[in-house]
Amino acid sequence: MKYAIVVLVLVVLAYLVMNFNSRTAELSHLTAEHQIVKAGRDSRLETKSSLEAQIAYATSEAAVYKWAYENHLVRPGDYPVVPVESIQSTSVPKPKPITPKNQ
Repeated sequence: MKYAIVVLVLVVLAYLVMNFNSRTAELSHLTAEHQIVKAGRDSRLETKSSLEAQIAYATSEAAVYKWAYENHLVRPGDYPVVPVESIQSTSVPKPKPITPKNQ
């Protein structure tokens, strides 16, 4: 009877050790997955803050002025300069091609 109890205790201990090993392996797997998800979240938060900064600039007055000047619009008080082609234009003579002479 004494041996049966010892064998039973050993079986229970073996079961507990195997269960502990499987839980440890699962913890390791879940920790690695947590790190991957956390890195993705951090990346998305950086993207969000970058997009919020772009939105803030796009809705600012400075962006409106930059867009206006890039599209040749003027503010009140500005003196726009428009290049005009002169009426008297001189024609540029075309150069004659030089042909090599045969020897």
